[in-house]
Amino acid sequence: MELRLAKDLFDQISNIFRAMGASEGAAALIADVLVRAELRSIPSHGVMRVKDYYDLWKAGRLNITPKPEVVHETLTTAVVDGDNGMGMIPGVMAMELAIEKAKHAGTGWVAVRNSNHYGIAAYYSMMALEHDMIGISMTNANPLVAPTFSVSRLLGTNPLAVAIPAGEEPPFVADFASTPIARGKLAMMEKKGEDAPHGFVQDASGLPSTDPAIITRGGAIVPLGSDREHGSHKGYCLGAIIDILSAVLPGANFGPFVPPQVSYLQPRPDAPGKGLGHFFGAMRIDAFQQPEDFKRMMDLWIRTFRDATPATGQERVYIPGDIERESEERLMREGVLLNEKVMQDLQWVAGELMC
Repeated sequence: MELRLAKDLFDQISNIFRAMGASEGAAALIADVLVRAELRSIPSHGVMRVKDYYDLWKAGRLNITPKPEVVHETLTTAVVDGDNGMGMIPGVMAMELAIEKAKHAGTGWVAVRNSNHYGIAAYYSMMALEHDMIGISMTNANPLVAPTFSVSRLLGTNPLAVAIPAGEEPPFVADFASTPIARGKLAMMEKKGEDAPHGFVQDASGLPSTDPAIITRGGAIVPLGSDREHGSHKGYCLGAIIDILSAVLPGANFGPFVPPQVSYLQPRPDAPGKGLGHFFGAMRIDAFQQPEDFKRMMDLWIRTFRDATPATGQERVYIPGDIERESEERLMREGVLLNEKVMQDLQWVAGELMC
């Protein structure tokens, strides 16, 4: 394990993407999203992704200098084509557009096609907070998830993030996958030599497994809920809704046709859409009520739930966003502790690019 200050990590990652040909602004944005993931204790979407992105670029499957553009638009909606770029580039463009539309019409909804992995979903939904808006962000992902009762990998881990402003209290920020675990977290477990908890993955026959590498041997991640008796059909529905809004709606690839975000797996030649997709929304608070009144009520909501009596053995009850915010504040001071294998991969990529 190696401790790195956030600024040092940001500088190194920015240098890597500039060496790959990205503009200074694009490189800084990519680095910011990845470092933010580390700070918010979501390393599965952080520095470990650098090598994946580099390998995709080397394989000619990632456009490092995209020119995303709006290809369809109404007063409150739009579709952005990401030009096969890093998902952060069209992602920020689309969320900014959703916010602008909300400023004029009360709400804004923008979908993206022809994109790639965009990092943590909350990065985009939280952009709405400073505008007194509720932000929504979701994306589809590699098909590694088997629907309830199936062994076929048809869905991604398909995360959803919702950010809601408050007054005196910190904002409510929910950021979660539609599965018990993300692929990146399984990869982190494999790097650490850990078992996956029961109910996260299944083998090629559909039987429960604790092997974090089981998806490389025909296994699958299961939907949120793990099995039918524990509500996996609800996780399946959530993942399906995100897939449809993120992909079918803008014309991206859905389900099993999503292009793999790793270079050792090839895209399907029969893919009907363009790249993978995202979906963003912004809702102006004053389109519903006065922001001050809403924030007072939101503060009361947060305090009411935070004051809930903890279960036996628990110290406190958390509000969505508490753990990530507290982690970000602490790690900005103390530095980010990187897994040795992740650090080796980062240094290898930097060496390959001589930066």
